[in-house]
Amino acid sequence: MLNRFTPMIKIQKLIHDYIKRDDEGNVAGTVRAIGGVDLHVEPGRFIAILGHNGSGKSTLAKHLNALLFPTEGTVWVDGMSTSDGKNLWEIRREAGMVFQNPDNQIIAQVVEEDVGFGPENIGVPTEEIWTRVEESLKAVGMLEHRKKSPNRLSGGQKQRVSIAGVIAMEPKCIILDEPTAMLDPNGRKEVIKAAKKLNREKGITVILITHYMEEAVDADMIFVMDKGVVAMQGTPREIFCQVERMKELQLDVPQVTLLGHELRKAGLAIPDCILTKEELADALLGAPEAAGEKEEADGDQS
Repeated sequence: MLNRFTPMIKIQKLIHDYIKRDDEGNVAGTVRAIGGVDLHVEPGRFIAILGHNGSGKSTLAKHLNALLFPTEGTVWVDGMSTSDGKNLWEIRREAGMVFQNPDNQIIAQVVEEDVGFGPENIGVPTEEIWTRVEESLKAVGMLEHRKKSPNRLSGGQKQRVSIAGVIAMEPKCIILDEPTAMLDPNGRKEVIKAAKKLNREKGITVILITHYMEEAVDADMIFVMDKGVVAMQGTPREIFCQVERMKELQLDVPQVTLLGHELRKAGLAIPDCILTKEELADALLGAPEAAGEKEEADGDQS
């Protein structure tokens, strides 16, 4: 059982090789996707994993609920090794996965039936299933849509239904593998808001794999993947302060952070590593140049 001494996720020296095959299906070699990763996630944390395409972040995500198994090294989920077949179903119940395309996870014709599918398959009593369905849909703000067909929902709403289906399994951890990649800006906001709410109100560990930097700003910790290894790790401010390093890793920083960085380079005396629009506004109002302009304007009016 999970306790304060047991990490939700513990990875040691993880290596994962994909097997290459020729046209006849014979083994033609291997490709190393993960090259020795160590990672530690405490229960109840909101973690973001960033990386460009091919960095290994999605391969890493699939190890977190035993969709893939280590070539070398060990992955523990709530103290259970993913390499031990006896742990497989318990691991997948405790660490739920949400993928890019919600249409690949939604199978029922009615929202509430889809959310109840997982609990039904693990033998949860009918009365408790409906309780879980209601609570899960409420948690992601989709309760009013429970009787609708998923086909009538927007992309963001469908993804929230996918998350509700995972929550109904009562996991301790949710892994979101680029869940907003196929959504418009409003849909992205809906999904990330739901994930943050689950983390904050229910204490569910959230591991978000994303290439949208703004989605990682409120994370407790960020891990940056490159060429199959963890190239950087730290708080959002520690990571996004390193604008040039992020560029070297073929990644951006949040737009407001980049704007603040460029303004500092231009000579404006504002704090380094702005993360939000509110921080930028406060910085600009307090900057010496801005204050001087305000005093000059006040003098002209008098």
